[in-house]
Amino acid sequence: MKRLLIVAVTFALTCTTMFAMAQDAPANTTTQDRGLGQAGVNRLIKEVRHELLLLPYYGVFDNLAYKVDPNGTVTLVGQVTRPTLKSDAESAIKHIEGVEQVVNQIEVLPVSLGDDRIRRAVYRSIYGNEALSQYAIQAVPPIHIIVKNGQVTLVGVVGTQMDKNLAGIQANGVPGAFSVTNDLTIDSGK
Repeated sequence: MKRLLIVAVTFALTCTTMFAMAQDAPANTTTQDRGLGQAGVNRLIKEVRHELLLLPYYGVFDNLAYKVDPNGTVTLVGQVTRPTLKSDAESAIKHIEGVEQVVNQIEVLPVSLGDDRIRRAVYRSIYGNEALSQYAIQAVPPIHIIVKNGQVTLVGVVGTQMDKNLAGIQANGVPGAFSVTNDLTIDSGK
């Protein structure tokens, strides 16, 4: 009986010691446990941007944006005119090293002949303007024209406040557009 008590106490002390050692030992961490760090997040931001810009059907009538979390989750947002662009964007991002998960919240805009007409008219009005034509020479022009049910939203980047205001004025002058929201940002580096 005395021997059984000694074995039980020894077993309890051994288990307690092992449990305490396990608490103090560094855990085998993964990218999600420890996070990417700021350098890793910055690298992912650059790579995601690069991959999205290389998509073959990404154009002026689409808006792709993203958010990179330190745990490796990339959230895609925006609006596209083609359903395949939504899936292509997700596929391109999944294969980047460090991406643990892709949350695809991209909206596919409804098919509408009226919206297509407004898109073309706003494009001609903005990029046909002499002061704004400088933005049209890029592979993916920086002023994106999003039209949904007759409502126009301008997103992207311009060099000056005057360019932002001018783009909004040009879009407001297009017949058939119910409203225009000017969400253009100004790049202070220009």
